[in-house]
Amino acid sequence: MVRGIHVYRINFDFNIIRQKKHISCSYHFDHKKSVRFADTIYNKLKKVVSTMKKMLKKLKPQVMQIFHHLHRHPEISWKEYKTTEYIAQFLQNNGCQVRTFSDCTGVVGEWGSGSPTIALRADMDALWQSVNGSFQANHSCGHDAHMTMVLGTILLLKEMSFAPKGKLKLIFQPAEEKGAGALRMIEKGLIDDVDYLYGVHLRPSQEVENRKAAPAIIHGASQKITGEIIGQEAHGAKPHLGINAIEVGASVVNALGKIHVDPMIPYSVKMTRFQAGGESGNIIPGYAQFTLDLRAQTNQQMEALFQKVEKVVKVIAELYSVEIALEYGFRLVAAEVNDEAKKIMSKSIVEALGKANLIPPVVTSGGEDFHFYIQKRPELKATMLGLGCDLYPGLHHPEMTFDREALLVGIEILTKTVLQTFEQWTPTQE
Repeated sequence: MVRGIHVYRINFDFNIIRQKKHISCSYHFDHKKSVRFADTIYNKLKKVVSTMKKMLKKLKPQVMQIFHHLHRHPEISWKEYKTTEYIAQFLQNNGCQVRTFSDCTGVVGEWGSGSPTIALRADMDALWQSVNGSFQANHSCGHDAHMTMVLGTILLLKEMSFAPKGKLKLIFQPAEEKGAGALRMIEKGLIDDVDYLYGVHLRPSQEVENRKAAPAIIHGASQKITGEIIGQEAHGAKPHLGINAIEVGASVVNALGKIHVDPMIPYSVKMTRFQAGGESGNIIPGYAQFTLDLRAQTNQQMEALFQKVEKVVKVIAELYSVEIALEYGFRLVAAEVNDEAKKIMSKSIVEALGKANLIPPVVTSGGEDFHFYIQKRPELKATMLGLGCDLYPGLHHPEMTFDREALLVGIEILTKTVLQTFEQWTPTQE
């Protein structure tokens, strides 16, 4: 009792378009008004959810047209020229201020002004891989779907006659597969004014079932190292006169297997490429090239692993009296997820798919340059939606495919996330 007024908790459960919705709210009111109040709230909520679903159904042909265009015109990292033009034109046609760059691909759209600034990010580049026996650009990582969902979010917000209470920024980033696109966007100051940043990535069926979603993807850190072994060639009959680069490489592989860091945090290090020798089998090769792949679930673990790998290579070089020259490729940082952004994304997933289809954040050893945005700007509230979509055989597989209906689910979740973030920033009650 609060001054003679009863406190009730009302739970509304209803099925809309074969999806169970659960909305819970608490209000103070007297007993006589409770039923009428409940009916009013129920009808309003039902109308909002139903209206968005109807709008998505109306927009479906246009969404699928966008996807099919992007899917059929893949472009590899830093060469996403036509993709940039297509997206820039789309943004202009939908009333966004558009920015492109003279020194690289990528495009940014802005809608509205002032604070807060909420950003959606989609990667643009395709992979270069063998498809049906010939090498070509191929969207086997789902970047065509990511772009489609962000563009579809614009369409849905326009259909809803949405007007941002601040600025909505749409970042279409090149070269994610090179691990360098996000850093270039950061250099250009694109996130300097951003308060919230949301990304999306399709997840394989082994990680997330179809019509389920995770509010965050906990990617691991990764590091690529290439190396050269410079020994001494010799005749096959006189191994004592040379330094066999293959033996040196084998010793490196064996030593890598003896590296130990914190066993409670996942990690791995392995040689993924080794080339030595030529056509003549009676020559002991003195020169070899190799590549190392390092993975760790946290940035701290990666640094510890990296230092031990360097030490191993140095010791092996001294043991064989050879030069081993290392070249360090890009390092992708591990995910740092903001709790507030994750909470907003979770709420959007529940509203779109129901509580039963919200799953915990996905932990994966794969890497993503999305997390550079948070590393370089720690105050940024960011997370990445992990969308289940019946994706198989797997990401980066040349025949990767997924349930196209998931595009509409992703658009709904991203749209709700944008709306909720703006609403949360601007209080509706005094």
